Amino acid sequence: MTQTLQSLSLQTGVTVLDHLERSMRIPVVDGLQAQGDLIVVPLHVVARSVTVPPERPGFTHPNARWRDVPPEGVELLRAEAGGNTHTLVAEPGTCRWTVNVLDDTRLAIGVFEASEVVYLLHPEHGASGCAPGTYVVRRQREHDRRSGGMRFVAD
Repeated sequence: MTQTLQSLSLQTGVTVLDHLERSMRIPVVDGLQAQGDLIVVPLHVVARSVTVPPERPGFTHPNARWRDVPPEGVELLRAEAGGNTHTLVAEPGTCRWTVNVLDDTRLAIGVFEASEVVYLLHPEHGASGCAPGTYVVRRQREHDRRSGGMRFVAD
Protein backbone atom coordinates (compact mmCIF):
# COMPACT_ATOMS: atom_id res chain seq x y z
CA MET A 1 0.00 0.00 0.00
CA THR A 2 1.35 3.43 -0.94
CA GLN A 3 1.66 5.69 2.08
CA THR A 4 1.78 9.46 2.32
CA LEU A 5 3.10 11.55 5.16
CA GLN A 6 -0.49 12.53 5.95
CA SER A 7 -1.70 8.91 6.22
CA LEU A 8 1.20 7.94 8.49
CA SER A 9 0.64 11.00 10.64
CA LEU A 10 -3.03 10.11 11.07
CA GLN A 11 -2.23 6.44 11.77
CA THR A 12 0.34 7.19 14.47
CA GLY A 13 -0.84 10.48 15.92
CA VAL A 14 2.63 11.94 15.21
CA THR A 15 2.27 15.56 14.10
CA VAL A 16 4.74 16.60 11.43
CA LEU A 17 5.98 20.15 10.93
CA ASP A 18 4.13 22.49 8.57
CA HIS A 19 6.97 22.82 6.04
CA LEU A 20 6.64 19.13 5.03
CA GLU A 21 4.49 18.17 2.03
CA ARG A 22 1.94 15.75 3.46
CA SER A 23 0.45 14.50 0.18
CA MET A 24 3.64 13.13 -1.39
CA ARG A 25 4.17 9.39 -1.61
CA ILE A 26 6.89 8.16 0.74
CA PRO A 27 9.93 6.70 -1.04
CA VAL A 28 10.96 3.12 -0.22
CA VAL A 29 14.65 2.22 0.04
CA ASP A 30 16.23 -1.22 0.36
CA GLY A 31 19.59 0.02 1.60
CA LEU A 32 21.22 2.34 4.06
CA GLN A 33 19.22 5.40 5.09
CA ALA A 34 19.66 8.13 7.67
CA GLN A 35 17.20 10.33 9.46
CA GLY A 36 18.90 12.96 11.62
CA ASP A 37 20.65 11.22 14.52
CA LEU A 38 19.45 7.76 13.48
CA ILE A 39 20.75 5.48 10.73
CA VAL A 40 19.16 2.27 9.43
CA VAL A 41 21.53 -0.31 7.97
CA PRO A 42 20.64 -3.63 6.31
CA LEU A 43 21.85 -6.33 8.71
CA HIS A 44 23.99 -8.07 6.09
CA VAL A 45 26.11 -4.91 5.74
CA VAL A 46 27.13 -4.93 9.43
CA ALA A 47 26.74 -8.66 10.19
CA ARG A 48 30.37 -8.94 11.32
CA SER A 49 29.82 -6.49 14.18
CA VAL A 50 26.15 -7.04 15.06
CA THR A 51 24.58 -10.13 16.62
CA VAL A 52 20.97 -10.74 17.54
CA PRO A 53 21.00 -13.45 20.23
CA PRO A 54 18.33 -16.10 19.70
CA GLU A 55 15.34 -16.17 21.97
CA ARG A 56 15.68 -18.67 24.78
CA PRO A 57 12.64 -20.43 26.27
CA GLY A 58 12.20 -19.43 29.89
CA PHE A 59 14.48 -16.40 29.62
CA THR A 60 12.58 -13.59 31.32
CA HIS A 61 14.58 -10.48 30.49
CA PRO A 62 11.96 -8.09 29.02
CA ASN A 63 14.23 -6.89 26.20
CA ALA A 64 15.13 -10.40 25.00
CA ARG A 65 11.93 -10.95 23.05
CA TRP A 66 10.95 -9.86 19.61
CA ARG A 67 7.87 -7.66 19.71
CA ASP A 68 5.40 -7.01 16.92
CA VAL A 69 5.34 -3.41 15.76
CA PRO A 70 1.80 -2.10 16.37
CA PRO A 71 -0.01 0.12 13.81
CA GLU A 72 0.66 3.24 15.89
CA GLY A 73 4.39 2.47 15.72
CA VAL A 74 7.33 1.98 18.05
CA GLU A 75 9.51 4.80 19.32
CA LEU A 76 13.06 4.06 18.19
CA LEU A 77 14.86 7.12 19.46
CA ARG A 78 13.84 10.35 21.16
CA ALA A 79 15.81 13.54 20.66
CA GLU A 80 18.30 14.30 23.44
CA ALA A 81 16.30 17.33 24.51
CA GLY A 82 13.25 15.07 24.92
CA GLY A 83 11.59 16.37 21.79
CA ASN A 84 10.89 14.69 18.49
CA THR A 85 10.94 10.93 18.15
CA HIS A 86 11.85 8.57 15.37
CA THR A 87 8.97 6.12 15.01
CA LEU A 88 8.93 2.76 13.20
CA VAL A 89 5.49 2.17 11.64
CA ALA A 90 4.17 -1.09 10.13
CA GLU A 91 0.95 -2.80 9.23
CA PRO A 92 -0.11 -5.46 11.77
CA GLY A 93 1.81 -8.73 11.48
CA THR A 94 4.42 -7.42 9.02
CA CYS A 95 7.27 -6.31 11.30
CA ARG A 96 8.90 -7.30 14.57
CA TRP A 97 11.46 -5.43 16.66
CA THR A 98 14.01 -6.26 19.36
CA VAL A 99 16.47 -4.27 21.42
CA ASN A 100 18.33 -7.47 22.29
CA VAL A 101 21.35 -6.65 20.11
CA LEU A 102 25.07 -7.01 20.56
CA ASP A 103 27.02 -4.44 18.55
CA ASP A 104 30.81 -4.14 18.65
CA THR A 105 30.46 -0.39 17.94
CA ARG A 106 27.87 0.07 20.73
CA LEU A 107 25.75 2.16 18.37
CA ALA A 108 22.84 -0.27 17.83
CA ILE A 109 19.48 0.60 19.32
CA GLY A 110 17.77 -2.50 17.96
CA VAL A 111 16.93 -4.65 14.96
CA PHE A 112 13.72 -5.01 12.98
CA GLU A 113 12.56 -7.65 10.51
CA ALA A 114 9.95 -6.62 7.98
CA SER A 115 8.01 -8.88 5.60
CA GLU A 116 6.37 -5.83 3.96
CA VAL A 117 7.38 -2.19 3.55
CA VAL A 118 7.68 -0.34 6.88
CA TYR A 119 8.18 3.36 7.53
CA LEU A 120 10.37 5.63 9.62
CA LEU A 121 8.52 8.75 10.71
CA HIS A 122 9.91 11.92 12.28
CA PRO A 123 8.15 15.26 12.85
CA GLU A 124 10.99 17.31 11.32
CA HIS A 125 12.46 14.91 8.75
CA GLY A 126 9.23 13.45 7.38
CA ALA A 127 9.20 9.77 6.46
CA SER A 128 11.00 7.14 4.45
CA GLY A 129 10.14 3.55 3.71
CA CYS A 130 12.24 0.43 4.26
CA ALA A 131 11.79 -2.45 1.82
CA PRO A 132 11.21 -5.92 3.32
CA GLY A 133 14.32 -7.21 5.07
CA THR A 134 16.24 -7.14 8.33
CA TYR A 135 17.76 -3.86 9.48
CA VAL A 136 19.92 -2.59 12.33
CA VAL A 137 18.90 0.74 13.82
CA ARG A 138 21.91 2.69 15.09
CA ARG A 139 22.74 6.06 16.53
CA GLN A 140 24.87 8.22 14.24
CA ARG A 141 28.13 9.63 15.45
CA GLU A 142 30.42 12.38 14.26
CA HIS A 143 33.89 13.70 14.90
CA ASP A 144 34.06 16.19 17.78
CA ARG A 145 36.66 18.84 16.87
CA ARG A 146 36.90 20.14 20.43
CA SER A 147 37.76 16.83 22.07
CA GLY A 148 39.27 15.10 19.04
CA GLY A 149 37.01 12.11 19.71
CA MET A 150 33.58 11.02 18.60
CA ARG A 151 30.13 12.12 19.77
CA PHE A 152 26.56 11.17 18.98
CA VAL A 153 24.82 13.30 16.39
CA ALA A 154 22.30 15.47 18.23
CA ASP A 155 18.96 15.88 16.47
